[in-house]
Amino acid sequence: MDDVANMIAKAREWTPAPMAIATVVQTWGSAPRPRGSHMLVHRDGRFEGSVSGGCVENAILASAEQVIASGQAALHRFGVSDGDAWEAGLPCGGEIAVLVQPVADHGFPLAVIEAIATARAAGESLAVSTDLDSGRSVIGAAEGAFVYCYRPPRRLIITGAVQIAQALAGLAREMGIATTVIDPRGRFLTRERFPHATLDDRWPDEAVTALRPDPASAIVTLSHDIKIDDPALIAALNAPTGYIAALGSRKSHAARRERLAAAGFADRDLDRIDGPAGLDIGAVGPGEIALSIAAGMVQAFNRVAARQPETV
Repeated sequence: MDDVANMIAKAREWTPAPMAIATVVQTWGSAPRPRGSHMLVHRDGRFEGSVSGGCVENAILASAEQVIASGQAALHRFGVSDGDAWEAGLPCGGEIAVLVQPVADHGFPLAVIEAIATARAAGESLAVSTDLDSGRSVIGAAEGAFVYCYRPPRRLIITGAVQIAQALAGLAREMGIATTVIDPRGRFLTRERFPHATLDDRWPDEAVTALRPDPASAIVTLSHDIKIDDPALIAALNAPTGYIAALGSRKSHAARRERLAAAGFADRDLDRIDGPAGLDIGAVGPGEIALSIAAGMVQAFNRVAARQPETV
């Protein structure tokens, strides 16, 4: 699961215990975590997530204890310009502002957390506004507030349950990217080979269409069988898929473009396909090839995010 999914899961698990939620609401310079990063804190001191990668977590835990006790939100700023910068543990040159709120109707309501979960499950984005003075969060984009847009979770859809797919699914899991592996060949698509992925034995055109890929989705074809890979690529091109990649040589990719052009796709559509798949790192072997594809996927996702900033 990704960071937001982990936060939602812990909020549900810990309810109805008193909790606080810390959020990075501003960054300057080389801040260790981006705006919108969360850290959920249980009354007993347990926590999920991070606002600084470990730099100021102790200070936030102390603040969360006070916020839970008082019910009042607290805004903190950490950075090298502060006298206690080194004590706070943020000596890297960046600065961050962190808001700590009670998980309550007058702070960050549980209803908002559930609304985020519902939107993400439906593949939709949801904006949440937070008044930094009152410390109250509401659904929707409000002028003058800190607004964070919760986007659908990143997904990876792999066609072809081959050895590279095994390595790629493992890398995606480490990054919190939910993975579905599609292959109508039963011997390839087994739980033993893909212990943590969702397995789909439908034909790729049907499976990909049903999964409704969006800008937070990647589709990677790996089977080397045009009967399996081409239908998946056609379905991916017919959707707003964030990253589309196809394994193969430059020669095979040129032939692939000719086939897809004959199916009615223009050059601008075919240019969406990363082929040969992944960044050119001189990869050798399934693990390195999977790494190059994972890097290409992350690069594409981050470029989409840059065009659609998380905060307003």
